[in-house]
Amino acid sequence: MTSHIARNYAPLPVEIASADGAWTTDTEGRRYLDMLAGYSALNFGHRNADLVKAAKDQLDRVTLTSRAFSSDRLEPFAAALADLCGKDLVLPMNTGAEAVETGIKVARAWGYRVKGIPEGRAKIVVAENNFHGRTTTIVGFSNDDDARADFGPFAPGFVTVPFGDADALAAAIDDDTAAVLIEPIQGEAGIVVPPDGYLTAVREVTRSRNVLMIADEIQSGLGRTGHTFACDREGVVPDMYLLGKALGGGIVPVSAVVADEDVLGVIEPGQHGSTFGGNPLAAAVGHAVVTMLATGEWQERARRLGEHLEGRLAPLIGSGVTELRCVGLWAGIDVDPSLGTGREISERLLARGVLVKDTHGQTIRMAPPLTIRPTELDWAVEQLALVLRT
Repeated sequence: MTSHIARNYAPLPVEIASADGAWTTDTEGRRYLDMLAGYSALNFGHRNADLVKAAKDQLDRVTLTSRAFSSDRLEPFAAALADLCGKDLVLPMNTGAEAVETGIKVARAWGYRVKGIPEGRAKIVVAENNFHGRTTTIVGFSNDDDARADFGPFAPGFVTVPFGDADALAAAIDDDTAAVLIEPIQGEAGIVVPPDGYLTAVREVTRSRNVLMIADEIQSGLGRTGHTFACDREGVVPDMYLLGKALGGGIVPVSAVVADEDVLGVIEPGQHGSTFGGNPLAAAVGHAVVTMLATGEWQERARRLGEHLEGRLAPLIGSGVTELRCVGLWAGIDVDPSLGTGREISERLLARGVLVKDTHGQTIRMAPPLTIRPTELDWAVEQLALVLRT
């Protein structure tokens, strides 16, 4: 069969036709346990009833006004999200990459207009093995050859340091540095967790050197790690949060930049925008997501289920698993190369009814919906153990 879809992905050989909670069903009626959850976009499961209701109710009212006009859904959403983050202002966008691009623009504007960096010299410090999206600006400071090759020339103004090395980061900051942009936990790299105290050190050096700390919590945030944000693991509050994925509940694309007035207030009308950013449908769903997170119940559930998952995965170390990294309900599992690549292991799990995805050769990721049951986690790990033995 001829495909008319551009080959920018190499999906596993399954066609999903329907889904509910943590389960999906393909076009032939076979069911699969979703242990990826749309890279954390589906933190609250497929077709979460509260989120579907919010979307359906809004579909009957108005879905788009553009930001040429206001809507009655935007301010309540922004107020709730600002309160969840402990910040003053929200700049809504659509995708995670747009949130990162927005954060870069805001940081540069702040560097020139507030810090006083000479025009054209603002720098942003980033980490090796980062993943912040796939726009040309963002891939320009990636060290992934697949992401970069043949897409240049790239924008200057980025300085790369090793992830988790606070001393290297501090040494890279100079008078022209506007911001440090990091993932508190690197998701695409394989759930790479920095050393204890790293985020605290980043917060201290950025504050002392008058540099913005920008936390890309697009994949790590909104309950995934057992906290609202991964930065909460060290009690760190960045100057700017970049949010996305789960903010849209797996229903519509919703992203946001959240910061205080003295940072986000540098953007004036006409300097940044998006036709769909903050649209009423997105705001209604995003507000419902924030309302769910405000109780803390989902964060606690992720913490408890994450401990359960780690307890089941840990015995596999030395029996096909070479390294395991778990934070909340999020696991990076490095597979012994003698047993196959991460892609091959993912395909074998698919055949047994479990959806996961590989990254960087030998790593598979597990990031199931927070709605999953302990018994379902047990079953998924049992399938992995069987795959590793065959």
